[in-house]
Amino acid sequence: MTLNGWIQIALYCAIVVLLVRPIGGYMTRVFEGERTFLSPILRPVERVFYAAAGVREDREQHWTGYAFGMLIFSLAGVLVLYALQRFQDILPLNPQGMTPVEPGLAFNTAVSFVTNTNWQSYGGETTMSYLVQMAGLTVQNFISAAVGISLAIALIRGFARRSAQTIGNFWVDMLRCVLYILLPICIVATVFFVWQGVPQTLGAYVDATTLEGAKQTIAQGPVASQLAIKMLGTNGGGFFNANSAHPYENPTALSNLVQMVLIFVLGAGLTNTFGRMVKNERQGWAIFAAMGVIFLVGVFITYSQEAGGTHLLASLGVDQSVLGNMEGKEIRFGSALSSLFAVITTSASCGAIIAWHDSFTPLGGMIPMINMMLGEIVIGGVGSGLYGMLLFVVEAVFVAGLMVGRTPEYVGKKIEAKEVKMTMLALFILPLSMLGFTALAVSTQAGLAGILNPGPHGFSEILYAYTSGAANNGSAFAGLTANTPFYNLTLAVDMLIGRFLMIVPMLAVAGSLAAKKSVPPSLGTFPTHGALFVFLLVGVILIVGGLTFFPALALGPIVEHLALLAGTAF
Repeated sequence: MTLNGWIQIALYCAIVVLLVRPIGGYMTRVFEGERTFLSPILRPVERVFYAAAGVREDREQHWTGYAFGMLIFSLAGVLVLYALQRFQDILPLNPQGMTPVEPGLAFNTAVSFVTNTNWQSYGGETTMSYLVQMAGLTVQNFISAAVGISLAIALIRGFARRSAQTIGNFWVDMLRCVLYILLPICIVATVFFVWQGVPQTLGAYVDATTLEGAKQTIAQGPVASQLAIKMLGTNGGGFFNANSAHPYENPTALSNLVQMVLIFVLGAGLTNTFGRMVKNERQGWAIFAAMGVIFLVGVFITYSQEAGGTHLLASLGVDQSVLGNMEGKEIRFGSALSSLFAVITTSASCGAIIAWHDSFTPLGGMIPMINMMLGEIVIGGVGSGLYGMLLFVVEAVFVAGLMVGRTPEYVGKKIEAKEVKMTMLALFILPLSMLGFTALAVSTQAGLAGILNPGPHGFSEILYAYTSGAANNGSAFAGLTANTPFYNLTLAVDMLIGRFLMIVPMLAVAGSLAAKKSVPPSLGTFPTHGALFVFLLVGVILIVGGLTFFPALALGPIVEHLALLAGTAF
């Protein structure tokens, strides 16, 4: 590890912290229906959409209606995106003459982008036409991100409201999120990325002649516009197969910094939105602090492992004293930024990469896996990170209530049996899917056929894939061959479970809390805005995660790490 590396990490963290309050305040005004600086331009547009869709913005929904609207809209997204892929050969904006996407892969990809996972079992530049990239994948990047944020706002209203039967209007929340938050930031970010050298064109690929006289086809296209929302919406699906490691998707150090900031900015800001909407900003800062503790520990472990290199490379005479383990990494980013980016992208549900996680050291690659296993609650996906963390908050105050022998409370709401049951159901959906599908894959020939590396690392490749799918992350240990009927189907189901079977009980919690009366604090009320609660919350998260996932981690990265220490390669 170097001082320069830590300075870069500290600079990034400082930028994110400085953006929390202004972004959080702006989102609060948007979702409270207050006037913003964009209202003179966007309010007439907003009204046109309501009129066209027959939506009354003053009519709110019960949690069941909110959930039904979200599910129907998501189903429509899957069908439309599937059709675009299957018929891309006869649709316009296909200068490279891309053929129809195979049915299994098309279904997997449609589910992937609608669930905000963006798992890619294909190379974007060799599989998808410009129309599919723009009208299919990029549109779903906006919509899936807006759905996640809207759901987080619905849960926040559950905590903030008193004796209410509604938690908002799904259609209104989603439209406002796209119009007032995602689009404006992405327009600015797209222009910035074009300035940095990211292509934005509808022209055909370019043929070039190399110095050796060989022919090379240089892929390009409408990259910058997809790149902006891929990062801001924590989607992660790259225009190119190499994702943000590709020089056309990430050409400079400045573009890399901006991409990392975009991944965290909305998720971090939502913690402040929560504090403002429950009328106590300190509650938001406590949640942000808990996220920060887990994030910084993850960065330290990953960076120290990657900077330290590996014993096997050292035994081959490779000098790792300056750069560390550089397998699968680029010199222009190095170990520090590669480690930071890996922890950021798996703390959020982004999945974009600038280095191959498959090539990280065993413990360095274990941290991204753990981030996803915890449900990506450290900042997390836009919206999903906050509502995932709030579910752990419910669990933490429940534990605190057990210790002091009284009904737990949080921001004036009593946490009772119904909320705890729904919370546990939502929290245990993820490990059930992650570990269940991993067990299925390692016990069937179709699953084992996808492994590139035998032994513990091969197990980790499968475990990482299903963890990434259920967590709606989308990154991968790239050694796994996942474009097969078995993996396309099981990963699609894994992604659907991770997205929707967690959302429905979460919305039930929101509806139950919204209907409750406010309980004034008393001498026995456990304070939830100080350091004690922050460390209780972190402890509950790590204990629950450790008890659930440690056996699987011990079969993969931990065994592999011990083997490397012993000088054995699997």
